[in-house]
Amino acid sequence: MNQGEQVAMPKKQRHSRVEIATKLAQANELATRGKLQSEIARTLGVSVMTLHRWRKAPPGVSEPDRTRGRGGGIAELQLENSRLRRLVTDLLLEKVKLEEAAQRQNFRRDGTR
Repeated sequence: MNQGEQVAMPKKQRHSRVEIATKLAQANELATRGKLQSEIARTLGVSVMTLHRWRKAPPGVSEPDRTRGRGGGIAELQLENSRLRRLVTDLLLEKVKLEEAAQRQNFRRDGTR
């Protein structure tokens, strides 16, 4: 191979929901027969990580749908983060009010402060 030549990498294949469901059913059947995960993945023509990702995904969700949903997950986390920040701020304000009230009570008792 010359310096300028490049090796053509196989294109990533997207599997349809039906293909994923079929392959997962085959994987479960092979697993009940005692096959190793690596053997199952090789038989199905996918990587072990892809097999794990498919098993972990909710039923009926294909890979492109899950990647699109990640932005929504970030938005949810940002919303929760802002809610938590407000909650902490409210609690800190309440703490300051209680400390001031306690100081006023101590001032009244002592009369010297």
